[in-house]
Amino acid sequence: MTLRWYSTVLESTDHRALARWWAEALGWELLIETDDEAVLVPPWARELGAKLSFEQVPPGLVFVPVTHEKQGKNRLHLDFAPHTGQDRAAEIERLLALGARRTDVGQGPEVSWEVLADPDGNEFCILSSREC
Repeated sequence: MTLRWYSTVLESTDHRALARWWAEALGWELLIETDDEAVLVPPWARELGAKLSFEQVPPGLVFVPVTHEKQGKNRLHLDFAPHTGQDRAAEIERLLALGARRTDVGQGPEVSWEVLADPDGNEFCILSSREC
C-alpha cells in the first residue's frame, strides 16, 4: 500500500481571509468555509466531480485557524510556475498587487526563482515558466 497526497494544510490567524487570498492567486475554488477550516480545490476538480477516482482527485489546500502568529522560515514551501509563454514578471507583479511581498530566505541574487510571502508570511517560490 502507498500513501496518496491528499492536502496541504496552512495555519492562519485568519484562515478564511488567507484561503480567499490563495483562491484569487491560484484561480482555485473555495469548496468549504467553516469556523474550523477553509478548503480550496482546482476548478476542474469540481467539474469532474464523481468522474474521478480517489487516486485522481488532486490535492487541495486546507486552511485552519490558529491563535499564534507565524514565526521563522517555513520548513516546507510551495513552488509555482507560470504556464509556458506567460510573463513571469507580470505574474509576480499580480501577486504583489494582491498582497504578497518579496522576502529573503537566504536565496542569494543568482537564483532563477523569486521568493514571495503570502499575507500571513508563508513563503512560496515563483519559478520560471514550465510546460504543464
